This record gives sequence, C-alpha cells and structure tokens, in this order.
Amino acid sequence: MPLFQIVVLAIVQGLTEFLPISSSAHLALAPWLFGWKDQGLTFDIALHFGTLAAVAVYFFRDWVQLTAQAFGLNWGSDAELKKSPRMFWMLAAASLPIGVLGYIFKDLAEETLRESHVLIGSMLIGVGILMAVAEKVGRGRKDVGSITLLDSMIIGVAQAVAIIPGTSRSGITITAGLFRNVERAAAARFSFLLSTPAITAAALKAFLDVRKAGESIDVAQFLIGMSLSAVTGCLVIAFLLSYLRRHSLKFFIYYRIVFGIIVIALAIVVRH
Repeated sequence: MPLFQIVVLAIVQGLTEFLPISSSAHLALAPWLFGWKDQGLTFDIALHFGTLAAVAVYFFRDWVQLTAQAFGLNWGSDAELKKSPRMFWMLAAASLPIGVLGYIFKDLAEETLRESHVLIGSMLIGVGILMAVAEKVGRGRKDVGSITLLDSMIIGVAQAVAIIPGTSRSGITITAGLFRNVERAAAARFSFLLSTPAITAAALKAFLDVRKAGESIDVAQFLIGMSLSAVTGCLVIAFLLSYLRRHSLKFFIYYRIVFGIIVIALAIVVRH
C-alpha cells in the first residue's frame, strides 16, 4: 500500500473515531472516492490498535481510579469520578449491548452495510438531526459522577447502534447522554470511557481475523498506521473535550447533514 494512502487512512481514523462524524463512513468512502484497493485486515488492525492506544493513554489515570474504586480502594484525585464509585461496573454493563449485537451483526455490517453508501449517507443525516434535537431538549445538568445506571445503559444501547456504518460511536453516545441531561463535555468523556472496551474488542477481533486468514503483517505499515492514528486520536480527544466545554455540537450537526447529502448524491450518480 502506498505511503500516502497509509498516512491518509491513519489520520482519517484518528480524526473520525472520536469526532461525532463517523469513522466507518469516512474509512468506507475514502477508498471508494479515491479508487484505492481495500487496505486489508492487517492495516485494519493497525488502525484499531492506534485508536485503542489513544483512549488507553489519554484516560489511563481515569481507568486506574475507576478500577481501584470498583474494588473499594481509595485511589485517584478526580472529584467527579469519586462521586460514582460503581462507575466501572456501570461501564461494564453498558458495554454488553454492543458486545452482543456486535458479535451477531458485525460481519453483516462490515461486508454488506458498509458497501451501501446510501445507507451511510442516510445515517449521517439521521443521527445529525437527532443530535440537533438532543441539543435543544437536553438540560445539561449532570456531570460524569452524576450519571446513573439507567443513563449508562441507555447510552450503552445507543452505542450498539453504531455498528451501522455512518452512525458514529461518539456521535450517538454523546447524543444519548444529552437526552439524559448530561453536560456536553461530560457526555463526551463518558462516551470515550465507554468506547474503550468496544475498541479493545474490535482490535482483538481484527487480530484474530488476520490469524484466521493467514495474512502476513507488514511491520512498517503497521507501525506507521498505528502511530499516526494514536497520536491523531489523542489530539482529537483533547480538542473535543475542551471544545464542548464552551461550544455546542452545531458544527458537527451541519457537517454530518451536508456530508450525508453529498454521499447520497454521489452514490446515485455513480449508480447511474
């Protein structure tokens, strides 16, 4: 695979995995628009491990504190996390829906739905509209420590919808958080914490798929892809958390709707 393609796809993964604009849509559409061959399973591993590294590094202290609190240990200084000593278990429970549905429907999503560009465009638009409604009705009174088990399960069910390309894991979970009256930045932080088990599972599945297919790993491509997506992902997480403390999701809503319209229009033109 050419170096330019490696760099573009790795940066696109790092950017779009955490911004509420759908990484699956951008990764499915980039090869289609540029006429590139499929990047293959081994490069998918690099991208998944890159984004896993991003959340693991950025939220390392959070996870240590959450794990310690889950077993009754008083470790960590984050006041919001201290308000919810059972959050580790809430995140584990909220991860079950995507674990079950992902196991059942992941192959369908990757092999069939990902090729439906009209569906991808429709989900970009639909979730964008839903995000706009959530912005309007959400009262934003809860911080991370105030999120309840019911809140976390609703957000977890929303995350399961993200197996449909074009949805956006962060987009749909942040939207669900807003509907549950969680502050924007807190909804994003909870979304990223919740994404960690799902991204870990996706990375492990990609690794097992490569082992099953007997593909060899190009070490240089792997390291470049993983490093670029990890660094980009860390920067994007920091940016979005800071951005949402002062701004609404309006830019991302407009982006999703306009991009979705363009995708559907291109799909119709190419089809004819």
